[in-house]
Amino acid sequence: MSSRSCPVCGEPVPADHRFCGKCGNRMDGGGGPAAADPPGMPGAPAAGPGAAGGGAKTMFFGAIQMPGRAKLILIKGEGMDGVSYQLNGTEHVAGRSDGAILFPEDPLLSPRHANFVYRDSKLHVQDEGSVNGIFVRIRSPMPLDSGGLFLVGEQLLQIDASAPDLGPQPDAEGTYFYASPKRPSKMKMVQRLRGGEIGMIFRARNDVITIGREGNDVNFPDDPFISGRHAQVNMSADGRFTLVDTGSKNGTFLRITDEAPLNHGDYVFLGQQLLRVEIT
Repeated sequence: MSSRSCPVCGEPVPADHRFCGKCGNRMDGGGGPAAADPPGMPGAPAAGPGAAGGGAKTMFFGAIQMPGRAKLILIKGEGMDGVSYQLNGTEHVAGRSDGAILFPEDPLLSPRHANFVYRDSKLHVQDEGSVNGIFVRIRSPMPLDSGGLFLVGEQLLQIDASAPDLGPQPDAEGTYFYASPKRPSKMKMVQRLRGGEIGMIFRARNDVITIGREGNDVNFPDDPFISGRHAQVNMSADGRFTLVDTGSKNGTFLRITDEAPLNHGDYVFLGQQLLRVEIT
């Protein structure tokens, strides 16, 4: 039986066949694939992008995340992932009542608390004048200013340089106040309680304060989120402070002063919300 070549794919087609058996091209001059062969059936070309390859698969349509952009994942109890927030815009305000990322039931959040913004293709978080601040989990030793705040477990702690000790001073009549001896100290750590009150004050006798659940300079045995040896603050010879996480399970979080860059895998505390940063 005589045959002819398909003008589309070059396959030999019997002269009495109206359609090419390989690509489905109509051979009687009408053009197009056989009407009897719907997409996906033998003799019909693949539909959609990548059809020429013959093996392309249709992708499931879902939430689109732009390359180089980030998302925030809310961490629930026991470290489980919760709701995720795509950061595909330029800025993304989070708070109790103002913004795109809202936690209306969190009393520790300000109405407009934080803003996640991109600058030079880099994600940053900035404080929008919140009352309780933004805390970022440290990955390596970080500088800590005098008066700086950080979180260890459920404890909000503040480090301060001690004022120079001038020794006992008499009152206007020359009488000295009777009290316990004051030991020399270059720095002190203050526990900040809810409501703004001052809790424990620890005055260091050397240049290091260790913090944990037991066996440290400062211990919080009833805090279930603190590791045995959790963190420490070091003071250098020139009076600078450094905050160090000593291998804790739940991390040490430093309060940012204004704005901080964020990387893939960072953790951010806003009010009572713990968020993990993921960047594609």
